[in-house]
Amino acid sequence: MRYDLKYASKENFTGKRMYPNNTQRTYLVKEAAFALKKVAIELEAKHLGILVWDAYRPFRTTVKFWRLIHDERYVANPAKGSGHNRGIAIDMTLFDLSTGELLEMPTGFDNFSDTAHHDFKLLDAKKITNRLLLKDIMEKYGFKSFETEWWHYSWPNDRNYEILNTSFKSLKK
Repeated sequence: MRYDLKYASKENFTGKRMYPNNTQRTYLVKEAAFALKKVAIELEAKHLGILVWDAYRPFRTTVKFWRLIHDERYVANPAKGSGHNRGIAIDMTLFDLSTGELLEMPTGFDNFSDTAHHDFKLLDAKKITNRLLLKDIMEKYGFKSFETEWWHYSWPNDRNYEILNTSFKSLKK
C-alpha cells in the first residue's frame, strides 16, 4: 500500500494544502482497516497495489470544502458529517506492483464531472475494466461505492461512528 495524500499537497480541487504537509499516513476505523488489508492481499496476488489518496478527514476540513462547493454529489454537507470524518471512507486507486504505474481509470482524483460516475460508459474498455475491478473487490470485502466518485468507498453503517475533528498528530497516539 502506498500513500499520496492529495490534501497534504496542493494537488486537489482547492489548489491549497488542507492537511499539514508532513502528513504521510491516514486513518480508518479498525473494521474498515482489516477489510482493506484483505483487499490488499487479494490484489497483491494479481500484482496490484492500493494507492491511498485520502481516508480520515477532520470535520473542520469538510466545513471548508462545503464553503467552496455546495454539491452533495461531490462534497459532504457538514450538517450530516462525512464518512471521511468518521474514519470509514477511503479515496483510492490501483497501481501495478511491478512497474509502480497507476492503472488507467476514468479520471484523476477530485474530478467533479459525469466521467467520474460509476455508470459513465463513454470510456475505453480498459478504464471501465479497471474501475469495475476496484469496485468489485471493494464491495466483496464489505465497502460501499459512491455513485459519483469511482475512487470513493465507505464502510457501512456510518451513523455508528462518531464524527471526529481530531488532528492527524493526535491520531498517531
